[in-house]
Amino acid sequence: MLLVHVTGQDQAPWAAAFAETLAPYPVVQHGDGHDPAEVEYIFAWKPVPDAFEGLGNLKAVLSMGAGVDALMQHPRLPAAPVVRFVADDLSQRMSDYVVAHVTMHQRLFTSFRSAQRAHRWDQIKPPLARDVTVGIMGMGELGQRAAQSLGPLGFALRGWSRSRKSIDGVTSFAEPDGFDAFLGGTDILVNLLPLTPDTAGILNRTTFGKLRRGVLPGGPVVINAARGKHQREADLVDALRDGTLGAASLDVFETEPLPADSPLWDIENCYITPHISAVSDIKSCVDYFTRIIQAHEGGGALPHVVDRARGY
Repeated sequence: MLLVHVTGQDQAPWAAAFAETLAPYPVVQHGDGHDPAEVEYIFAWKPVPDAFEGLGNLKAVLSMGAGVDALMQHPRLPAAPVVRFVADDLSQRMSDYVVAHVTMHQRLFTSFRSAQRAHRWDQIKPPLARDVTVGIMGMGELGQRAAQSLGPLGFALRGWSRSRKSIDGVTSFAEPDGFDAFLGGTDILVNLLPLTPDTAGILNRTTFGKLRRGVLPGGPVVINAARGKHQREADLVDALRDGTLGAASLDVFETEPLPADSPLWDIENCYITPHISAVSDIKSCVDYFTRIIQAHEGGGALPHVVDRARGY
């Protein structure tokens, strides 16, 4: 039996889609009457405290999103393998978001928007893409896809990750010793890291102060499309106001939805989107996990299993 447990949205369409693709394999929703001992798989997103109660025969926990921090931090997470959602359409959505915001900042959109509002004809010359270095933090599936999309546009690329990666067209740095060198040559910083105790709060005033200055006229830029807890929003507010940062694009926040009284809403050089950079598509997600369940039931191995020691 598959148990569908999706918090924060209507889980009925998910259950209906799984019931259709997995038939005759039984599918139930969280909150419906069922015997927990019969549940072999749970498809979960932001599970409530008692989500895993009684699931003693669980074979796998299936994560609706690419990020698994909400699952890994659950105090009653079972010992069963946790499987991440990895799909082409998710990677494409993220790379679309990153490319759109990188090119917007490279073309000095903030400066031209300000001039337009003031009715000024400011002919500022944007730097060429080849003169702008984009630094990507996190070189997993999403980071590599973003790099593949940015490379043909001419941007210089560098990547920073837990271990050094060999990727064509990307200068690789690894933690911890390579972090400062990575930042020192970066004009636009893109965060696609998994959220772990080591990466929480990594977007802070110290990090911002180490980014390269002199290439983008307004100052370096930060783009966060990973997790809200990666950033310290008080530091972002100060850095955007005092010129440490020229601009920021934020898709995620410490508290979501972003509170109406957050000063970030009113900062002209801060671009806010409501956690939509890579929303899981119901069809591709259901098809992906249907294939996994069917293969696993036939004796196949589970793909993309989270390493609990690393947290992703």
